[in-house]
Amino acid sequence: MKKDKENITPGAIQSSPRTAEEPGPKGTNSESQNEEDDHDHEDEVQPKWKTYFPIAVSLALVLSGVLLDYLKIEFFTGYIRFLWYAVAYLLVGGKVLMRAFQNIRKGDVFNEFFLMSLATLGAFYLGEYSEGVAVMLFYVIGEIFQEAAVLRSRKSIKDLIDNRPQKVTLVKDGQFIESDPKAVNIGDTIQVKPGEKIALDGELLSESSSFNTAALTGESRPDTKRKGETILAGMINMDKVIELKVTSAYEDSALSKILKMVERATGNKAKTQQFISRFAKIYTPIVVALAALIIIVPYFYFSFSLSGRSGEEVYVFNDWLYRALIFLVISCPCALVISIPLGYFGGIGAASRNGILFKGSNYLDLMTRIDTVVMDKTGTLTKGVFKVQEIKAKDIEQEMLLSWTAALESKSTHPIATAITEHANGKYEAIQVSEVEEISGHGLKGKIEGTEILAGNTRLISKFNIPYNKEIEQIAFTIVVVAIGGKYAGYITIADEIKEDAVEAVKALHNVGIKEIVMLSGDKQAVVEEVAHKLSIDKYYGGLLPEDKVSRVEELKQQGKQIAFVGDGINDAPVITLADVGMAMGAMGSDAAIETADVVIQNDQPYKIVTAINIGKATNQVVWQNIGLSFLVKAVVLVLGAGGLATMWEAVFADVGVALLAILNAVRIQRMKF
Repeated sequence: MKKDKENITPGAIQSSPRTAEEPGPKGTNSESQNEEDDHDHEDEVQPKWKTYFPIAVSLALVLSGVLLDYLKIEFFTGYIRFLWYAVAYLLVGGKVLMRAFQNIRKGDVFNEFFLMSLATLGAFYLGEYSEGVAVMLFYVIGEIFQEAAVLRSRKSIKDLIDNRPQKVTLVKDGQFIESDPKAVNIGDTIQVKPGEKIALDGELLSESSSFNTAALTGESRPDTKRKGETILAGMINMDKVIELKVTSAYEDSALSKILKMVERATGNKAKTQQFISRFAKIYTPIVVALAALIIIVPYFYFSFSLSGRSGEEVYVFNDWLYRALIFLVISCPCALVISIPLGYFGGIGAASRNGILFKGSNYLDLMTRIDTVVMDKTGTLTKGVFKVQEIKAKDIEQEMLLSWTAALESKSTHPIATAITEHANGKYEAIQVSEVEEISGHGLKGKIEGTEILAGNTRLISKFNIPYNKEIEQIAFTIVVVAIGGKYAGYITIADEIKEDAVEAVKALHNVGIKEIVMLSGDKQAVVEEVAHKLSIDKYYGGLLPEDKVSRVEELKQQGKQIAFVGDGINDAPVITLADVGMAMGAMGSDAAIETADVVIQNDQPYKIVTAINIGKATNQVVWQNIGLSFLVKAVVLVLGAGGLATMWEAVFADVGVALLAILNAVRIQRMKF
C-alpha cells in the first residue's frame, strides 16, 4: 500500500511500504521502481504550514469543544456542537476517509484507513464526538511523526556521503574556470584547493597530497596519494593545491554508484518485513471480524441466558459498539508496519556510517544467520600490493627475462602484473607483444618477435607440458614462472603483505559466533598455508581456479552451512553470487565483484566483516523488540477494551503511543557504536 499511502493527510503521511514486495534475484534491483520511489520522495516535500496548520486548527477546535462541553455552555448543543466537531474531524480525517473509500472501490477493504474511519465514524454515531476527533487527530499526528522519522533516516543515510561540491575549478588553456561538475568531460583537468571535497573521480597529476576518505570508507585517518594514483569523488583534499585528470563522468563516479546502492537498499526487504506485511493483510480482517463478534455475541448471551429474569443486566447495543470501536483502534497495525522498516533503515544508516553498504535490509537479517565465512586471500586478507622479491633466470639473461615478462604482463591489470611492470621501470616499453591471451586461473600467453612466451603459475607451464624444477613449488612466495620458446626460462617471486587488522578480524569472527573460517585462493598451496597459519584460519585451499572456488562453496552449502563469501576480484563474482551473503572489498575490488555483492566494504578492512555482523544482530534485536512491544501492549489493551475497562484514550496510546515508542527505539540504532 505504499502508493495508497501517498498524500492522505494534510501533510505527508507516506509511511513505509505496507505490502510485501518480493525482492528480485539476489544482487539486483528494479531501477525504474527506484526512480519512481525517488520521485515519490521528492513530491513529499511541501511547506510545513500545509502540514501543520490543519492539525493546529483541529486541535484548537477539539480542545475548545471539550472545554465548552465541560462548562455546559448553552449554545454548544445540537447541530452546532456536531458541526463544530465535524469540522475538526474533517480537517485531519477527510483524506483518510477518501483513501479508505478509494481502496474499498479497488477491493482493498481491510487496511488502517478503513479501521480508523470505521472506529471514528462509529464514535460520532454514539455521540462521542471529542473522542472520535481525538483518535483521528492523534492517528494523523503519529503518522506525520513516523513519516518524518523515515525521511530523516533516508536523508541521514544520504547525507553521510552525498555533500559533493556544486562547483569545480576547470583548468583550460591556463585559465581557471568555475564550472558545474556535471558539465565536466572525461580527460579534463580540474584544480582542487586544500579543504575542498573532490567532486569527480580522477587521476592525480600533482606529485602527492593527503586526503580524508571518511565519506567513502568510514576511516578518519588521512590517506596519502601520489602522482598517477586514483582519487575518488567524496574524498577531501587536506594538504595542498592539486590537479586531477577526470576519469569518470559525474553520474558514473564511485560516489554516485555508492549513492545509487544506498537509495536502492530498501528495495530488497527483510523476511521480517515481508512477514509483517503479509501478516497485516490477514490480521486486519480478523480483528474486524472479532470486533463484530464483540457486538453480536453479547446480544445472544443476554437474549437466551437472561430471558425471563427480572432485574438482570440487559444488552445495550451502544455499549458493546463502543467496546468494538476501541478494539478496532487498538488493533491498527501501524506500529508494526512502520517501526520495522524504520529499524532496517537505521541499520543501513549505521552501516553506511561505518563504511559498509548493505544493498537491502534482507541482508541485515541474513548476516545474523551466517555461521561460515569464506574469504579470498589476495586483496581481502592481504593488501594485494605486490613487490618483486627475486628474479631467477635459466639459460637467459636476467634483464631479458624481466623485460620480456614485463612486456607480456603489461597487457594485464592483475596486481602481480603491475608489480612486475613497476619493477621493470619502463625497460619493456619498446618490446612489441602480439597474440596475447589470458588463460583464466593460469596466466598469460603471447608472442614476442615471433617467439611464444608464457608467464603464470606452475599450472600454466604444466598445461603446455613444459618441464621445470619442481623445487620451486616449495617457495613460500607468489611465483610467476616463465617459459620462452617452449622452454622453462626461470621465475620471478613476488610477496604480498597481510593487512594490519586481518589477525584481529579472524579472532573477532570466532568471538561473534562464526564456527568456521575458510580461505580460498588461486595462489599456490605453500603461500596460502603460510598466510593461513599466521591468521589462525580454520581451513584453507590453494591452487584453485574460479570454478574450483565455486565447487568448494557449493560443498559447504550442501552441508547446510550459512555462508558469507568475501572477495575483491572479477574472478570472485561467481562465488559472491552463490553465497548466502556476498561481500566485496570496495576500495580495491573490481566493478564486477562490487556490482554482484550484497554487501560492500568500502575501506577494504577485514574487520568490517565483524562490524557488519554486529550491525545485523543489533538491527534484528531492535526489530524484534518493536514487534514484542507492539503485540504485548496491544494484547493487554485489547482485552481491557473488550471487557469495557479501556476507553478511546487508552486505545490511542496502544496505537499511536506504541508506534512512537517503537520509532524512538528504531532510531537508536544509528547512534550505536560498533
